[in-house]
Amino acid sequence: MSSHRDVLPLPAGVSDPSFAGRGERTRDIMRPGGFDQREGPDFYGCRPPFLPLGSRPDVLVFQTEPLAEPMEVTGPIELTLWVATSAADTDFTAKLVDWYPPSHWYPLGYALNLTDSIVRVRYRNGRERGEPARPGEAMKVTVALYPTSNLFMPGHRIRLDVSSSNHPRFDVNPNTGEPLGRDRRRVVADNTVFHERARASKVVLPVIPAAPTGRR
Repeated sequence: MSSHRDVLPLPAGVSDPSFAGRGERTRDIMRPGGFDQREGPDFYGCRPPFLPLGSRPDVLVFQTEPLAEPMEVTGPIELTLWVATSAADTDFTAKLVDWYPPSHWYPLGYALNLTDSIVRVRYRNGRERGEPARPGEAMKVTVALYPTSNLFMPGHRIRLDVSSSNHPRFDVNPNTGEPLGRDRRRVVADNTVFHERARASKVVLPVIPAAPTGRR
């Protein structure tokens, strides 16, 4: 998972950047690696009371029951979403999470992010050309999450968080359909994710079967 960094101004009394290295004047906006999916004072844009990200009204959370047996997931992950939007363009994000049950160290549990990705609706049929969405019309989009390898232990839950933004991990979509980087306004997108029989959203996990035991 990539890290985004911010360059700080030159220290007081220093006018030549060669006397203050870039490495010494940068800070992480979003730190790399896995961490509990909960707001905190060290995260960009967070404010008290620092709630779990899954409690946000703009995040859909899908999770299994606590696992009875270990499950290994290793390889690429593909998510199929049936969606609709009120805007000409919007994003859909996905994040695979290993939810740890409450413990002495983490009384509220621990939601460890494993891998994520994003799809821009205008490129749902390929990056060769952008196709505006038709407001309210159901569309199928595919989100290819980065490959991962994780052993989900008994008592853990496999969780998938779906949203329409993951800033500052990914840039903000103005939802207008204007040329990228030249947008002059922003609109709110009212987005829908379908999960019915005829429009079944699903995630395909590369599950590695457990090695047989008890062979003689």
